[in-house]
Amino acid sequence: MGAPPGYRPSAWVHLLHQLPRADFQLRPVPSGFAPQEREYQQALLLVVALAGLGLGLSLILIAAYLIRVCCCQPPGPPSAKSPPPGGGCVTWSCIAALLIGCAGIGIGFYGNSETSDGVSQLSSALLHANHTLSAIDHLVLETVERLGEAVRTELTTLEEVLTQRTELVAATRGARRQAEAVTQQLQGLAFWQGVPLSPLQVAEDVSFVEEYRWLAYVLLLLLQLLVCLFTLLGLAKQSKWLVIMMTVMSLVVLVLSWGSLGLEAATAVGLSDFCSSPDTYVLNLTQEETGLGSDILNYYFLCNQAVSNPFQQRLTLSQRALANIHSQLQGLEREAVPQFPSAQKPLLSLEETLNVTEGNFHQLVALLHCRGLHKDYGAALRGLCEDVLEGLLFLLLFSLLSAGALATALCSLPRAWALFPPSDDYDDTDDDDPFNPQESKRFVQWQSSI
Repeated sequence: MGAPPGYRPSAWVHLLHQLPRADFQLRPVPSGFAPQEREYQQALLLVVALAGLGLGLSLILIAAYLIRVCCCQPPGPPSAKSPPPGGGCVTWSCIAALLIGCAGIGIGFYGNSETSDGVSQLSSALLHANHTLSAIDHLVLETVERLGEAVRTELTTLEEVLTQRTELVAATRGARRQAEAVTQQLQGLAFWQGVPLSPLQVAEDVSFVEEYRWLAYVLLLLLQLLVCLFTLLGLAKQSKWLVIMMTVMSLVVLVLSWGSLGLEAATAVGLSDFCSSPDTYVLNLTQEETGLGSDILNYYFLCNQAVSNPFQQRLTLSQRALANIHSQLQGLEREAVPQFPSAQKPLLSLEETLNVTEGNFHQLVALLHCRGLHKDYGAALRGLCEDVLEGLLFLLLFSLLSAGALATALCSLPRAWALFPPSDDYDDTDDDDPFNPQESKRFVQWQSSI
């Protein structure tokens, strides 16, 4: 099958497509895109389950590390004022992890933007294809109505005017038959008329889903950014309550990061399977949804020399009929107008109708050619298989960096805030403040001495 113009499967598509797949019983599953098959669905769900397994392992490792630190650390002397050794290393490792998380947030914003651009290109291609199909239906309907009106009015009037000349009436009736033949042939060109599948509706549905997907990722990215910034602020200010609260928020964002990683990985794997050989699946799905013949769909989706235009015969017959009508009208104008001046007005109206019909016919020939719709198909594939897949890979990298950074922070933050001075809540109070606990104690002792 011929690939659309400008589209070739990328290296990432080939790499992801070669990854092994298995169902819930760990039996191998073919990598061909088959979302309707149960085994293939299980293979993608297994990818999501691997992310859940990663979340579970990371939580177990974090809990084991913290238990080891809390339970196995030798107690220091109660009067020790200096922090235990290694405290600075813990704080700086936490800061480094948070900075890596901030870099991952930038990658996530870029990936979210790339994914949105790819979906926008897909929607634009669908809207342009819908415009082409609607234009074909409109031109066919307008031309058929115009010819039908000409048959009912001008040609009928012309027959009545030329009643005295049998040969002229015969020529007029010949023009009527040719016009009716053109009408019949043109009606078969509106191949999308009555088809239940609407590219406009598909584009609107895709845009609707993408709008909420984009917003969800922006909120996730902003949430992680706030967690990183407030955690760094808490470490700088040595504020226990802020660091404890950010530790809880880091745990929430860690769960969300692993969840998004599973969805991104499964989507990227499924998309790579689709993009490795999209023609067969799209052809079968479109034929199932529209009920159109395979000759029409092959012509527009493949658009190569091996596939002939299924409308060529209709176009040829219509062109010949229009040429015959034109020659018959010219003959009637030469023969009938000198003898029947009243025939000039319907003949001029018929000439105008014929000129408009020929103009619409040439537009139909251009619109029915496979180049336009095939170009839209290629643009949709490029948006889906290049920009969207690239954006998903950047989002996947963001989720990995986020999960690693937050796991490191969750291991370091409890040790970091445990090293904060116990009087950090009172360091900034004024010594002369009567509400200072130390100053209040001195005031009571002074009263008792008096």
